[in-house]
Parts: sequence; C-alpha cells; structure tokens
Amino acid sequence: MIRIVFLFLFPFSLFASTLHLSLGANPSRINPLLATDSASGEITNWIFNGLVKFDKDDNIVGDLAESFQFKDDTHLLFYLRKNVLWHDGHPFTSEDVVFTYTLSQSPKLFTPYSSEFRYVESVRAIDRYTVEVSYKAPYYKALSIWMLGIVPKHLWKAVDDPMTSKLNRHPVGTGPYMLESISNSGDVILKANPNYFEHTPNIETIHYHFIPDPTTQFMTLKAHKLDVGALTPLQIEKQIDQIFNDYYRIVRLPGHGYTYLGFNLNNEKFKDPRVRKAVDLAIDKEEMIRILFFSYGQICNGPFMPGTFAYPEHPRRSVYDPKKAIALLKEAGYDMHHPLEFTISTNANNSTRLYAAQIIQYQLGKVGIRVKIRAMEWQAFLNTVVTPRRFETILLGWSLGLIPDAYALWHSESDKLGGFNLVGYRNEEVDHLIKKAEKITDMAEVGRLYRKIFRIIAEEKPYIFLYIPDSITVVNRKIAPIEPSIIGIMHNQIDWIKP
Repeated sequence: MIRIVFLFLFPFSLFASTLHLSLGANPSRINPLLATDSASGEITNWIFNGLVKFDKDDNIVGDLAESFQFKDDTHLLFYLRKNVLWHDGHPFTSEDVVFTYTLSQSPKLFTPYSSEFRYVESVRAIDRYTVEVSYKAPYYKALSIWMLGIVPKHLWKAVDDPMTSKLNRHPVGTGPYMLESISNSGDVILKANPNYFEHTPNIETIHYHFIPDPTTQFMTLKAHKLDVGALTPLQIEKQIDQIFNDYYRIVRLPGHGYTYLGFNLNNEKFKDPRVRKAVDLAIDKEEMIRILFFSYGQICNGPFMPGTFAYPEHPRRSVYDPKKAIALLKEAGYDMHHPLEFTISTNANNSTRLYAAQIIQYQLGKVGIRVKIRAMEWQAFLNTVVTPRRFETILLGWSLGLIPDAYALWHSESDKLGGFNLVGYRNEEVDHLIKKAEKITDMAEVGRLYRKIFRIIAEEKPYIFLYIPDSITVVNRKIAPIEPSIIGIMHNQIDWIKP
C-alpha cells in the first residue's frame, strides 16, 4: 500500500509545481485593450497572445501568427496558427483578429492603445486563417503594433459596454495560463492551459501573492516564500546574506527606463546651448550612480535604449569636466558675481529622484550654479507644473521601449497641451527624420534614421540624460532553464521546471 501511494504522489510532485510571485497592486481590468497599469498588464500577458512578439534577441517573431509577409509597403498578411483554442475550447480564427481591431476603435472603448492603429486603413479576413492589414501609408510600426493581445469575438460581440463588462475580470484568452481566481486586495491564481499551442507550461500554477508594501515583499523573499522577485541596490549590497545567495540566483540586466533633467527651452537662459552643455559637464553622473544605486546602473547617453536598433554603435559619451563647464558659463555671461540660477521641479513621492536633485544641486554648486529644488506631490506636480509647463528645469523619467516612438517626445507637433514634448524641443531636421522613419517598413533603414535622431538630440541637450538603473531580479536556483535577455527572464517561462 505504501508503495502504491508513493508512485501516485511522485508524478504529482514533479508536474504540479507552483511558481510564487508577488503583486504590489490589484489588477483593474484583465483585458489587453484596457490594461494600462502594471499589475493588469502583468496578469494580462499570461492570458492573452498577440499576433507577434519579441523573442529573447529582440526580434519580432510570430505568436498567434505562424508567419507574416509584406505584400508591399502598405499591405501586411498574417498567416494564423490552426491549432489555437480559446480557454473555453472555442477555435481561434481570423474573425477574432478583425473583431479585436474593430473593438479597439469603438467609441465605447476608452483606451490609449487605439492610437497605435492610426495608420491602419482596414483589417479583413481573407479566409479562416489569413488576415490582411491595409495601411494608409507605409508605417515603421506596422508589424509591432500587433503585439497587442487578441480578444475572443464569440464572447465580446454580445457586450454592450466594454468598459464595465464582466469579461474584464473573468478573461478568456489563448495564452499559456488561465485565470483561476482573483479577489479584491487578495491573491491571483493562474492555472496552466493544457491546450496551449506551443505546449502545456511545465509549471502548473502561478500564485501571485498580494503584497503592496515593498519591505514586506523583501521579507517574503528572504523567507523563501517567493520564487522570483526584485531587489534594490541597497538590499543587494547591505541586506542579504549567504543563505539568500545560496537560495536565489541574481540576474542583473539594464533597466528599461531613464531619468533626465529637462530644460524649459522657452526660457531665455536655456536657449543658449552653452548653458545646457555647461550644466551637463558639471554633473558627475558616475558619482550619482554610485551614491544612488551602489553603481548598479549606467550613464544614459541619449533618448533610446542601449542594445536596440535605434542606439548608435559608438554614442558620444557623457564627460564630467567642471573646468570646461566654468569656461562655458563665463562665455555665456555667468560668473561668481552673476551666477546662473534656476529651480529643479520634481515629484516628492519618488525618493530616489529627490536624492538625485540634491546631488545635482551640490555638484552644480561647485561650479557656481545656484539651484533650488521644488518637490511636490505627484498629482499636484502634474496639474500645476508639468501640464502648464510652469518650470525652469524638470527632473523626470521615461520608459525605454525596444521599438521607440520619437514622435511623442521629440516632434515639434507634440509641443502642445497634453503632449509629451514637455521641454518645447523644436528641430526641423529631427521633425523631418521622425516623419520619414514613420513611413518606412525596412527596419534597418528606420534604425539608421533613428540613430541620427539620437545623435542630434544628444548633441543639442534639450535634456541632460542622467542614468539608467539596473534591473535586479532574483530567481529560485531550483528553477531552470533561466535565460536572461534584453527582454528579461520570463520569455521562456513555459519551459521552466521547478522540482
């Protein structure tokens, strides 16, 4: 009898493993068209697939689409997989793709993702497993916009109000995991999809523990109750021991965001490029990264993500040269008797950013620049400083995408109320290059143009690009295979085995 029980339990323990993760906030809507917060996005990514995705080397490859082909610069064909089922067993077809696009453009759906399809003229089903997308003009993101998750037509077609539908909390997708349970201020449980088209994930359950407090998350990690988690530089340097290192593998990768000091270019003092360059030369970014991140980060040299097609092979590196800064300030009419003075505005809720402002204040003081710091609560900061452009300089950050869109931050048309060109940057050549790149589907040529945009912006310094913090992830050493890449470690999670 004992032997029979042992044989029964052994396969269960081998295949019925659970991956323990944490969530810092409640998912609001588990819907790829509406998931705008990080918690919703993370859960949604397990449940839904797009037509294409990034592989670990930053290449766009098929996902729900088995393959794809440009007929010409404005017509894209997707050839869909024929073995895909929705979680309820209904077959996935081209009609789901057409419906998802139509829903994304519906006036009843309030989503920022609808603008991604602004160049799409039509989406039609050629047959059950072929979709043709026609564009109004050639578009460099013609392929990548189809990473957006596809939703099931047979369920959503009967929904009158997509913003309040129960499907936003009880999603049905095609992804590797299915939602088993979710509760307000509670945990999220996902179960492996036994019919997933690649293969059933090796780990049967993903258990997201709701832990909104970062300190509690760290203590839960130290107690070995999570399999994957993030560490701060302070934690990795000062707060972990050999027991922690024996249990977790530490994966250090470049982060996907940067912090910058932006000049209000409508302010007379910052119209002088010598002033902007002097400020850049007077900031010791290496010292800043040592103080803020114990050197777990890198200097940011420009607006696009290192390692991507938009990043120059040999960018102009940031240099710390206070003597040259003083000389430039003198040329621009500033000295100890008539010092350059300005205020850095930032949000008080981000302690790291506030410390960065204080470091900048100290470093610029050494070359005679007088800096004041204005820190405000986030919402008040947005409403009274950022949106109306009432600042001299601003300390903020942006995310770094694998396929950047320079239009939103750097085109002069985005220098408007509600636009993200916060500093009022205007350069006719950059405007021209952005528009030209938008209408090209050859990504090698887009890369050439974007690298030129990078060099111009880095040279003109509308921002002082400061730092890119590292992403520090820890993973239970029992889990394999872990393959770190530019997109992180989760890209091959369905292949993970947890004994």
